[in-house]
Amino acid sequence: MMKQLFKACLMGLMLSASLQVVAADLNNVNEIVSQANLASYYSGADGRSEARMLIEDSQGRQQQRQFTILRRDYEDGGDQQFLVAFSRPADVRDTVFLVEKHTQKDDDRWLYLPGLDLVKRISAGDKRTSFVGSHYFYEDVSGRNPQDDQHQLVDTTAEFYVLDNTPKEPSNVEFSRYRVWIDKNTMLPMKTDYYDTHDKLYRRVEVLQTELIQGVPTVTKSRVSDLVSGASTTMEFRFIRYDMGMDSAVFSERSLRNPPRQWLKRPQ
Repeated sequence: MMKQLFKACLMGLMLSASLQVVAADLNNVNEIVSQANLASYYSGADGRSEARMLIEDSQGRQQQRQFTILRRDYEDGGDQQFLVAFSRPADVRDTVFLVEKHTQKDDDRWLYLPGLDLVKRISAGDKRTSFVGSHYFYEDVSGRNPQDDQHQLVDTTAEFYVLDNTPKEPSNVEFSRYRVWIDKNTMLPMKTDYYDTHDKLYRRVEVLQTELIQGVPTVTKSRVSDLVSGASTTMEFRFIRYDMGMDSAVFSERSLRNPPRQWLKRPQ
């Protein structure tokens, strides 16, 4: 009797474990997209990081950029504020990029050019153009609105959710679709392949390194590759902090000409 009871309990535990494994896989594509968006752009209520960018053209010639990124969320999955302040090299020093990211309308984006003492408004049509001469786009920095695309779950592997994403307004973008591999453990998109109007792969965004920072899985190195020319841009992130207590005034238009030095300063 005891042997049968033990066997029954063991079978029950095995069944429970099996159900937990099955339940771990998501099958609602909108939930996957939502979680990936939160993991990529909404860690903590705010955050800062210092970025080093290496731009390499098809001939192997290199340029470098260095800047600090500040971010503040109004709410998880909602509107956000971004400020990017450049420090190196000399020709881009004190250039500042400011974003009011909206989920229900086009983002507001400004670029301050210190050499001209000019604040330039970046139109919605420019968000998929080069970010300060790199292979990243403006939209790569602050994130693409998930509502701009139709999403389809095409595969679930041991490691990834694989999604195909098609723009709702094809005339507004240079791609016909993009495929993304989302890590099932961290929900971070690890690779994104973009296809042109002839369904030819031409652009790749990939995560090269992640770390656990303040308990948060965080991208610390990524790369964008132009697969047609062979050129690429690699970006490393350092001195990352979350939940620093920044308020909305940090991201005002005044900060374009007078960046908030206390938040740009490297934390101790």
